[in-house]
Amino acid sequence: MGSVRATVESMRDGLKNLVKTQDFDRVLGKVKLLSASPGKVVCELKVEEEHTNKHGTLHGGLTATLVDVISTVALIYTERGVPGVSVDMNITYTSAAKIGEEVLITAQILKQGRNLAFASVDLTNKATGKLIAQGRHTKYMGQ
Repeated sequence: MGSVRATVESMRDGLKNLVKTQDFDRVLGKVKLLSASPGKVVCELKVEEEHTNKHGTLHGGLTATLVDVISTVALIYTERGVPGVSVDMNITYTSAAKIGEEVLITAQILKQGRNLAFASVDLTNKATGKLIAQGRHTKYMGQ
């Protein structure tokens, strides 16, 4: 693999700039980038009240947004360095994350072809390692 276009610092800055906007992405304001290697990104989010549903657990819509955005960040951190366009995304919710719990979000690019890229994202409880949700994301990469 050749050089990766983005650097970890540029990715961290990009995430900060993403959430400074007035659009939907601002909901990711408390996500922290922990590490990155080509095609793999690990982030963290401490669940706070603003992230929860009426039951006090991590909102499913925010989970889907994390799968979408963090897998896209992992895709940007590859040799090709482009975000692509979502074609398909699915999430399996396996357990809840409560207020105060820290969630690790690990996104990995499984395959990049000429036109499509495939990613997997695991959300796990940082303290226990228990799987909270697992997502799959397919993106069209174009030419």
